[in-house]
Amino acid sequence: MEQGEAASPPAARDKLGGREGEEEDDFGYRLFPDRNKKQQSFLVRSLFTFHNKCQLMLRMTLDTNPYAQLLLEAMKQSGCTVFNDRHFSCENCDGCVSGGFDSATSQIVLCQNNIRQQSHMNRVVTHELIHAFDHCRAHVDWFKNVKHLACSEIRAANLSGDCTLMNEIARFKFGLKGHHQTCVRDRAIRSILAVRKVSKETAEKAVDEVFDACFNDLEPFGRIPHSKTDAKRAYRDFQNRDRYNANL
Repeated sequence: MEQGEAASPPAARDKLGGREGEEEDDFGYRLFPDRNKKQQSFLVRSLFTFHNKCQLMLRMTLDTNPYAQLLLEAMKQSGCTVFNDRHFSCENCDGCVSGGFDSATSQIVLCQNNIRQQSHMNRVVTHELIHAFDHCRAHVDWFKNVKHLACSEIRAANLSGDCTLMNEIARFKFGLKGHHQTCVRDRAIRSILAVRKVSKETAEKAVDEVFDACFNDLEPFGRIPHSKTDAKRAYRDFQNRDRYNANL
């Protein structure tokens, strides 16, 4: 799940999910109250500024952001085409989260009351699309295997731009050697704790056990995109890789 800026944005997409056993663990659904409500009509929703702004920013992200464009193309190539009206939902959420991936419905939830800037929308959509990509390509047990959740959280923090230098400076966090890895680890742990009723020790153990393998899993980017320029290069490389494979 992607948490709010005040708490620094982690990731919750895969945290949503099954309703079974909700009394013991709601799998993060408490953070997304609109998930259990009857959807309002388009006309009613259109009257709310937050919803309109969310839809406009989402469209801008999908049309122009190279991180999102690469992930959408990669999912299409994997047989999981994403449709805007079907797979994205702008909703009101708890104040501590910015987005989430509901694996039960294959929907990305965007917290319209917490996402106010285009740059934030870009990061949240990218983060959640990485979870959706993992859901598409692998048999991820989001609800019973905390290591699976930890792995996707590591990948999302590593590849989405969550831990870029500028974002870390904005959080007043500074470091030199190994700071990116430290940021990825911390944000993955925070994301797990936000949506699972586990101890901090359990979350840390899960992240540490899979960290090396999942940190080095750079699909579909092929590199860690530290900026939009890196993401654009990765997108071009991905497109060329597909063309090359098609000619084999």
